[in-house]
Amino acid sequence: MNQAYVTLEVKNKVGYIEFYHPQHNAMPSEVLLQLEDTIVKAGTDERIAVLVLKSGGDRTFCAGASFNELIAIEDAETGEQFFSGFAKVINTMRKCPKLIVGRVQGKTVGGGVGLAAATDYCFATQFASVKLSELSIGIGPFVIEPAVSRRIGLNAMSHMTLNAETFFTSEWAKTNGLFAEVFDDISALDKAVENFAEKLASYNPEALQQMKKVLWEHTENWDTLLAERAKISGRLVLSKFTKDTLQRFK
Repeated sequence: MNQAYVTLEVKNKVGYIEFYHPQHNAMPSEVLLQLEDTIVKAGTDERIAVLVLKSGGDRTFCAGASFNELIAIEDAETGEQFFSGFAKVINTMRKCPKLIVGRVQGKTVGGGVGLAAATDYCFATQFASVKLSELSIGIGPFVIEPAVSRRIGLNAMSHMTLNAETFFTSEWAKTNGLFAEVFDDISALDKAVENFAEKLASYNPEALQQMKKVLWEHTENWDTLLAERAKISGRLVLSKFTKDTLQRFK
């Protein structure tokens, strides 16, 4: 696999949304836009009762923002537009009428942690360590913070954010509420995800939709909040510190 994609497969009333990018499932703008559009369409697809969000490959769930695209940002408006991509995906997941089950098979960084946090129930393997590296490159996890803090609490969020070069284990993520269950390998993970999603899909669809609304109460301001956070990141990515740091990664 050497080309990015976002796909939707429907099986037994479960919609499996899979994204992939050859650079460890990094998320450039075009992938974020495709993912947003796919979630919107799946949310209105009458064949689907429950969604599963997954990524391709067997090593990394999501490496977060595309460094190549970050390096190329030269003005605040472009920066804001880029970070708005993550904001829009998270808000689309939040507003989707279908419950979303996360399937995290490996390491996840930055925006990928935000995606996992924005699911309604998340499974992972023991290899799914998590990291918020944004401060180490001169920005911060501003856009994803509301989703992550909602899931694991402000205290755990601050631990991850301030220890920006540290991977936290999958067990840590489970203990703090990011993951509901952790499995030894991908085979066990996929079996659990399929069984759980199909069981959910067999329930009353109206009850599932109402439950989704209840789970996301008090987040109605996120359209505005995440857009404001995208502006902050869009400005910071232009700083000399960030530019110099990204060049070293290039």
